[in-house]
Amino acid sequence: MTAPVLSLTWTDHVTGRQGHLVIDRLVRGVSSGGLRMREGCTLDEVAGLARGMTMKEALHYNPDGKYIPLGGAKGGIDCDPQDPRAYGILVRYLRAVRPYVETMWTTGEDLGLTQEIVERAAAEAGLVSSIQAVYHLLDDEATARRRLADAFAVEVEVDGIGLDELVGGCGVAESVLVALDRAGVAHEGTRVSVQGLGTMGGATARFLARAGLRIVAVADIKGTVANPDGLDVDALLAARDSYGTVDRTALRPEDLELPGDAWLSVDAEVLVPAAVSYAIDTANQAQITASWIVEAANMPVLQEAEELLARRGVTVLPDVVVNSGTNAWWWWTLFGDIEADAVEAFAYTRRSMRALIGQMLARAEADGTTPRAAAHAIVADRLPVIAERFGWYR
Repeated sequence: MTAPVLSLTWTDHVTGRQGHLVIDRLVRGVSSGGLRMREGCTLDEVAGLARGMTMKEALHYNPDGKYIPLGGAKGGIDCDPQDPRAYGILVRYLRAVRPYVETMWTTGEDLGLTQEIVERAAAEAGLVSSIQAVYHLLDDEATARRRLADAFAVEVEVDGIGLDELVGGCGVAESVLVALDRAGVAHEGTRVSVQGLGTMGGATARFLARAGLRIVAVADIKGTVANPDGLDVDALLAARDSYGTVDRTALRPEDLELPGDAWLSVDAEVLVPAAVSYAIDTANQAQITASWIVEAANMPVLQEAEELLARRGVTVLPDVVVNSGTNAWWWWTLFGDIEADAVEAFAYTRRSMRALIGQMLARAEADGTTPRAAAHAIVADRLPVIAERFGWYR
């Protein structure tokens, strides 16, 4: 593995908490990758996520599109986002890495942070925007920025969930549907267990339920809520807080409250880990009876666990493809491939994700390998093309 362009650790002079930044690659001098905040976040974790972002960017390269892939990067802060000191730490971190955000790192929300909080903290840190490094690559900066702002202002569904939150879940849900279609499994009644009902997990559950799948379990920080006949997804979404924790008073009498890890072992065909990294390890993978694990979170399945799952015939659809829709939607909108319109955004996301997942699964079948290995092979094919056309800084 080639060393990243930049790897650094920052220590907050007020609290002693650490933050990390890894820029894995630069394309045309710019990289893309969100900023997460969680207790225990490490430099190695951030480096792995940055490599994943390089792959996500390359996977969505379309030579006929306006969106030009960027390099991969990631930021991470070792702090509980509910810590009263968290926002101050975030502002000081962004102030410290400001030169990189201004010139080579475009960032945004990730685990533990919302886009609104990131942008507010960025402004306090003296930044124009969390994605200002890409502005010089735009043909018409003012029009592009207005288009993206309009897209973030679009509200869909009765409860006003923003388009930016829903589009990633749309991509994850489409990944599930493509896998079922290729296997000849009907959508209606297929059982799904979701870990995490935050931004990605909540939107994924919504789209899958509306496609006819049955959400039989949802896990949050308090435990697992389950019902073999299916949960009321809309009611759970309405009862969650900003961290994805469901108010248990909203449960129906027939809904069950189970331990936190019960989401792994419930009777379901599909598991969607949509919360934290490293959720499935070599020990707890033995509890899984599902046929598919669809990685909505970043790096939720340890490599050793995935190898054991593959031997048991469990297919893991990798995060670098499955959850790439949100990142791609930002750039499709900013560069002008799509307008600030929900119908167009969902249609474009479904079409792009369906093609990408289909290509990955077909490559895995042809090569006799896993979907993750197939995704790596597709990236290996595309990187030289991107490097030749746009320049590639290792």
